[in-house]
Amino acid sequence: MAGNSFGDLFRITTFGESHGKAIGVIVDGCPSNIEIDGAFIQSELDKRKPGQSKITTQRKESDTAQILSGVFEGKSTGTPISIVIPNEDQRSKDYSHIADKYRPSHADYTYQMKYGIRDYRGGGRSSARETAARVAAGAIAKLFLKQQGIEIFAHVSGVGQIEAPNVDSSDLKALLETRESNIARCADPATANEMIDFIDNIRKNGDTVGGRISTIIRGVPAGLGEPVFDRLHAELGKAMLSINAVHGFEYGSGFEGSRMRGSEHNDIFITENGKVVTKTNFSGGIQGGISNGMDITCKVAFKAVATIMRDQETLNQAGDETTISGKGRHDPCVVPRAVIIVEAMAALVIADQLLKQRAYTHI
Repeated sequence: MAGNSFGDLFRITTFGESHGKAIGVIVDGCPSNIEIDGAFIQSELDKRKPGQSKITTQRKESDTAQILSGVFEGKSTGTPISIVIPNEDQRSKDYSHIADKYRPSHADYTYQMKYGIRDYRGGGRSSARETAARVAAGAIAKLFLKQQGIEIFAHVSGVGQIEAPNVDSSDLKALLETRESNIARCADPATANEMIDFIDNIRKNGDTVGGRISTIIRGVPAGLGEPVFDRLHAELGKAMLSINAVHGFEYGSGFEGSRMRGSEHNDIFITENGKVVTKTNFSGGIQGGISNGMDITCKVAFKAVATIMRDQETLNQAGDETTISGKGRHDPCVVPRAVIIVEAMAALVIADQLLKQRAYTHI
């Protein structure tokens, strides 16, 4: 099975299935002498773990990270870092009724066609449980980026038709505190309450809903990105689109930029405290596929979770029409738990690009 690795110099490979013994990740390329804070890694995983509120899946997993290699006396050694996260609350019987049925909008049919076999227990490798491994790896990338003065902040900016207003991003620490004060993980308290009530009603009706996550990456130096095909925004787009349920990615002004004239959209260069900056940031911190030193901004759109607690028509493996019933424990809206996944993937991209740029300067 190809496609299990991401990155070039800061490279990760994830493994494991939703209902197997464990999931995990190997991080290869992390520079040596980076302080590896186990408590920080665990705190990141806690933001993604299931069962944390009434608007998330009630599967109970501690998502306890076990570092097996690559760390000595609290610091990275430069060798591969291996992390395992045991699965503790599998209920494979919840999926026995779909052993020969294809769930609508799931990967059941496509996996069967590609491999001739599929693990129907929670979707196996296609399950979003795999993203816990990404969060663990992303935490290591964040620890590396922190030493470079780079910060990453994401929050739920939309659920269904609900949109949060633009927040003041001058103080990312304050935004983080606000985000973590509510279970919707929205940086606007009033909108968060509206989102929570809406998601809870969706859950009670046995349905699901999608949403949007907005991200700011601050402190990235100018010069990161590899034209022509490996542009920085293309790498970010690939990273985000590899996350389960993501159906859209935009950076900077995104689709709104297509409604503007060049005279409105152009980011004018000025100097500020001896540094080159732009008056506006419609470019989202990336021009010509290369970072320009401004905040990198992007937005990711998640579709509604495919498993709903209602009967649906479908087909079985024999091609016969049948009915499928939603069972098990699933998120009515994935975005509150996906915030930390988006941050992790952003961190992995920037860490990889930073190492590539360092390689140029040392040739």
